[in-house]
Amino acid sequence: MQPSQRSGRPPRLSRRNAIRQSGYVARAAQLSPSSDQPGVWDSREESGIEERDVVGVEDVVGDHVEAGRAEEAALVVEAASTSSASAVSVHTTMLIRRSIMNWRKVDLVGAGSSGRVYKAVAEDGFVFAVKEASLIGPDSYAKQSAGQLEQEIVLLSQLEHKNIVQYFGATKEETVLCIFLEFVSEGSLVSVYEKQQLDESTISSYTRQIINGLTYLHHHNVMHRDIKCANILVNQNGTVKVGDFGLAKEIKVWKQKRSCTGSVYWMAPEVVRGNPYGYSADIWSLGCTVLEMLTQRIPYPDDNWVSVFYQIGRGQLPPVPASLSPVARDFIHNCLQVNPDDRPSADELLNHPFVALPEPD
Repeated sequence: MQPSQRSGRPPRLSRRNAIRQSGYVARAAQLSPSSDQPGVWDSREESGIEERDVVGVEDVVGDHVEAGRAEEAALVVEAASTSSASAVSVHTTMLIRRSIMNWRKVDLVGAGSSGRVYKAVAEDGFVFAVKEASLIGPDSYAKQSAGQLEQEIVLLSQLEHKNIVQYFGATKEETVLCIFLEFVSEGSLVSVYEKQQLDESTISSYTRQIINGLTYLHHHNVMHRDIKCANILVNQNGTVKVGDFGLAKEIKVWKQKRSCTGSVYWMAPEVVRGNPYGYSADIWSLGCTVLEMLTQRIPYPDDNWVSVFYQIGRGQLPPVPASLSPVARDFIHNCLQVNPDDRPSADELLNHPFVALPEPD
């Protein structure tokens, strides 16, 4: 589970400090979108600048809307922490998947949206990943990181699919909350494409597996809300796993989301605009992710996040090189429809010729 270690990664953004520090509000800046585009930024104080991604304030587990889910997460963690096998999560909708009695950290492999990730080994030699969030430190950060990890526990404890990173359990100590996950040997897609040039048939295979994961999530009423190469993991055998569920939500709880949440460069226009959004926001991010794999660069690679935020809000697509194959370009453009109603569903994308290319050797 290795997010990218590149320098110059996209900044983590949340909109409250964007309002305060960059004057990034339509009214204050007196923006004048073109006549055929709606006004795209509102001034609701839902969020502020962080380090890398946009995180809406109401997304923190513990808010009144999510109180029931937070309580459920606490019960899951408590059961895990007090059982004889301290790293086993007991949940009403899942079976115990693995008993991990004693374990130790081996290496720090990266940092996700809600905490650090370590490679770990149990006393029986089982290798897994530990994602942890500190419960001490600045109140807002500690609450947000632990809250995201708790909601990740709730979701992952109910999900099981070959293209979703597997959850094993959780434990809570005085100063840290840990979640135990499948260790994915090759790290993120960013790690993979930085080491080698990916051919189109390999990218097709990876994309098909990501779509399979998204189809499973959407059928289970879950939006990921942060699809990008840094959150897609690859095993040595080429199996792809969707990971980092710190920003994911269940639609059946939230109906349609409005919070500005995700990573700016991969964010759908309706999310930037503060409009209600649904599963199709993940499809836009998927298109940006496929573009990222094919070009080995983030979307909007030559612009800073402020400029990108404006461009996406105006409905401006990231540049799609003419050098890409027609079938790849068509797939990306299908995903990058400005009107979310025009985007295909994950199920429909499985029938696109781009993901029906022959499997790589």
